[in-house]
Parts: sequence; structure tokens; C-alpha cells
Amino acid sequence: MSQALEDLRGLKCIPDFEDRITSEEYKYTTDKLDVMQINVGRLCNLACKHCHVEAGPGRTEIMPRKVMEACLAVCREQQVSTIDITGGAPEMNPDFEWLVEESCKICSHVIVRTNLVILKEEKYRHLPKFYADHKVEVVCSLPYYRAKEMNRVRGDGTFETAIEVIRELNKLGYGKEEDLVLNMVYNPAGAFFPPAQDAMEKEYKMKLWKDYGIVFNSLFTITNNPMGRFETFLKRSGNLESYMKKLSDAFNTATLPGLMCRFQISVRYDGKVYDCDFNQAADLPVLTGETIFDMVGKPYKKRKICLANHCYGCTAGQGSSCGGATE
Repeated sequence: MSQALEDLRGLKCIPDFEDRITSEEYKYTTDKLDVMQINVGRLCNLACKHCHVEAGPGRTEIMPRKVMEACLAVCREQQVSTIDITGGAPEMNPDFEWLVEESCKICSHVIVRTNLVILKEEKYRHLPKFYADHKVEVVCSLPYYRAKEMNRVRGDGTFETAIEVIRELNKLGYGKEEDLVLNMVYNPAGAFFPPAQDAMEKEYKMKLWKDYGIVFNSLFTITNNPMGRFETFLKRSGNLESYMKKLSDAFNTATLPGLMCRFQISVRYDGKVYDCDFNQAADLPVLTGETIFDMVGKPYKKRKICLANHCYGCTAGQGSSCGGATE
């Protein structure tokens, strides 16, 4: 267990998360694997302040092709409905384009999560068209619809660069054509909850259209999980205990059926398997201990989910997952 989880377990102001789940059903996965999220490495061109996997330019963890091949084999065998490719900046993995192409042969719904800024670097300038040609869903992180707030999180000039890339994606048909889906992700910039997802989506759409002529499909609001750099910020600012109490006080049982850990797995660069990407950041592997290589050629089995106090981040208020609110 990571030091971050030890710190959360030691807090006296909140009850243990697992004790809050009174229905045994929600402590287990569903019978079918619907989504495989493949984290192809922690190398990134940015070092965002809220990043729970602590990705950055100095990280060396990169998923090799043999792990990708095992992921694809399991996806094919289990007939998953969605392959979700993330990082780091996933584009920086040398086998990234191969993975996208092979994923599209297996699955009709392939997601790529991008920070947008990477797509303005010369080496990756061709990728917007590559995405459009393969009709992948693009999920882009845009921490706010104004430059000041986003640049504070990501660095000077990142907002302006992101806007340029979104305009390019719009020109290719993203956010406009039915089969070219462009979704955005909003994370709060501090120790507070995101606004209601529907209201925030309307605000984003209005502001981005009015100021920049930009369109997109949906906005996902994600509660910052107390892991990685965000957990370090909470400790440094003296907000860890109060933030966790807010999460605990806002625990909502209605979010439990839609928790991402129930119907997906997260695969790390080395093939280790996790119930979700937050558990991956916390280094809490699936309780069965299997790797993606162990899953090849075998039937999918329902399993108990590895739970800890950071899970409050997914069950507070409207709930939170890689696909936004869960209630």
C-alpha cells in the first residue's frame, strides 16, 4: 500500500470506506468486462498539478508492445465494448499508433485521452487527422475555459495551444459529425468539488462558442482524487483532512451502481491489472493478483474490488469516473 493510502487510512475524521457500502453487490465487479483502460506510460510533455499518476517529461515508464498485445488479446476474447487509451500523454508511446489501429479492428468504440498541447508538437502534428481517419473518440482535458485558470494548472501558453488544437479538431469534423466525438474533462483546480456536470457543460459550451467558436459533445466533471500530486498539494496546504471529510460527508449511495471499477479494468505499462486508474496510482492491484498475461485465454471471472479510503473521491456528490458523473 502506498504512503498516500496509509495517510488516508490513518485519518480519524472519516469511517473506513468499505464500511459505508452496505450492499455486498457493490463490493464486486459485474459479470462482464465492458471497458479496458490501457495506460501506456507515464511519460508526458506536461506535469499538471492535479495529476494523480504524477506523469511528466522525466518519467521513463513506457508500455512495451508485448503488453499491448496481451491487452488486445483479452479485449478480443472478452468482446469488450470500449478500449480506453490513456497515459501520461499516450501519444508519446512509440507503439501508440499501432495500438490505436489494432484496437479499432477489435472494438467499435476506441477512446484516446489527450492533453491537446502535445498535438501541436511537430512530431505529433499528423495525429488529429489520424484520429479522424480511425474515428476514435477524443477525450481532451481542458481544466477551464479561460486562460488564466488553465495556465495556472498546466503552465503558461497551454490554454492558447489547446484552443488552437480544438479548432483544428472541429475543422476535421470533431464535435460536429456523429462519428467524430469530442468530449472534454473538467477537474477542479483546488480542494473543492466540481459543479453539477450538466450546468458546467452548458457553461463550457456557451463560453467556448462565444469566445472561440469552439464546439464539443459532452463535458465530464471529475472530482480530484487524493493521490499523486494532488495529495501532495493537500498535505502541503493543510487541507488533506478537511478535503477527505468533505468527500466522506458527501458520500452518495446512488453513485455505487455506476462506479467504473465494477465493469472495467485498468492495465499499467508493465501489465499489472487494477480495478481502476486511481487504484493504479495507489498501486493497489486487483485482489486476485493476476496480470494481463494471466487473463489471456481464460474466462472472465467476477471478483471482489480492492477498496480503500481514496474511493470516497468516486462516490461524493454526483459521483466521479473517467466518464464523468455516475449518478
